[in-house]
Amino acid sequence: MNPVVKGYLRLARPANLPTAAADIFAGAAISGYFVNVPLDGLWDSSRLSVLLLLVFASIFIYAAGVVLNDVFDHKLDKIERPERPIPSGLIPLRSAAIFGGILLNIGVLLAFMVNQMSGIIAFVLGIFILLYDAVAKHHGIFGPLTMGICRGLNLLMGITLLGSLDNWWYLVLPIVYIAAITLISRGEVHGDNKSHIIFSGSLYASVILGLVLLFLTSDRNLLEALPFLLLFSFFVFKPLIGAYKDNSPNNIKKAVKAGVIAIILLDAAMAVGFSHWWVGLVTLLLLPLSIYLSKLFAVT
Repeated sequence: MNPVVKGYLRLARPANLPTAAADIFAGAAISGYFVNVPLDGLWDSSRLSVLLLLVFASIFIYAAGVVLNDVFDHKLDKIERPERPIPSGLIPLRSAAIFGGILLNIGVLLAFMVNQMSGIIAFVLGIFILLYDAVAKHHGIFGPLTMGICRGLNLLMGITLLGSLDNWWYLVLPIVYIAAITLISRGEVHGDNKSHIIFSGSLYASVILGLVLLFLTSDRNLLEALPFLLLFSFFVFKPLIGAYKDNSPNNIKKAVKAGVIAIILLDAAMAVGFSHWWVGLVTLLLLPLSIYLSKLFAVT
């Protein structure tokens, strides 16, 4: 592969992009999009195309966010991560900024092609992404919260697939979850973040418990969602405990990587709760893709 092309791919964090698609599947399920669609039924081509439009909108917006994150971080990366495409000189700063801007605009445009509500949410998501990349990430509390809001808005964009904001409060779950991952990542370079790991573990537990309670109180499909929740719990807590026992940058990176990829499992659990088991399995298919890409490209 051409080194420059690979450099642009590295900027976009390909391994993370399936997690953005998983948010849309979960949001679509929450909206009721799959309720009357049997596995063995005929899919209307327009229904599928609208779903794919929103999936790609989410992917482009997410990619824009991580590209622009590296643009804003280029000075710090010269010191802490000189191997990245921008500080290494492989990708010029101006070219990376243009690349990120193009991705963001394409993503918002695709969302508006679905419906006006999805487009507005995508536009607001873009504002929060820029806010995080430029300012918020340097703040101890505001940073994790803003990053979580970005993920929550991505889920909300999926919820708007049918032009409604019903069940919008489920966006709280990814907000809390991503805030936990952001806290863990604070030790990626230097380590020594046991207090953040403890707090993040409690946030993970609150997300799991919160989803179970929401399913119970709203008479959702909890039993079929439980296997997905158990798999999610194992996936995130195993490396987190390892990072606590040996609080090294390498183990912390493993915990962050697992946390990011496990978003697919959380989304699959939510999708099953609001629809059918097969929607969760379709969402889960994004997991091996993300794991494979994580072996080729950095997650963080």
